[in-house]
Amino acid sequence: MKLDYLENYNELNENLVRLYNFNKAEAIKFRDLLIEVVILKKQKLDLAQVDFIEPRNCNLILGLFKTDEGILTKDDYNFFCILTLQGFENMIRLIEPFCNKESRAHQYLYDIDNPTDLLFCPSAS
Repeated sequence: MKLDYLENYNELNENLVRLYNFNKAEAIKFRDLLIEVVILKKQKLDLAQVDFIEPRNCNLILGLFKTDEGILTKDDYNFFCILTLQGFENMIRLIEPFCNKESRAHQYLYDIDNPTDLLFCPSAS
């Protein structure tokens, strides 16, 4: 699984943080890690510390917050995905189809009016 950042990817000043190039087994590992660390232990999940994720030009830290803010950054390298417990539970539901079978589809992991989206895409390269 790889992690990267695409700035202004669609000429509309919209940005994208992508988790991509993964298979069903890695989708399951990512889902389970989210459940264990963020939802159950209520701790931050730093993707640079995850052995099966290869950060390419950025890092993403996921953590709980009192409101759904989406992805924020100050330096276009360190990104913070801050969502409520319900926001992360919804993210788990959106990841689930990738855990059930191999897929070439993609899924945005939240729907918040924010300039940076989070894309889950097994087949992107």
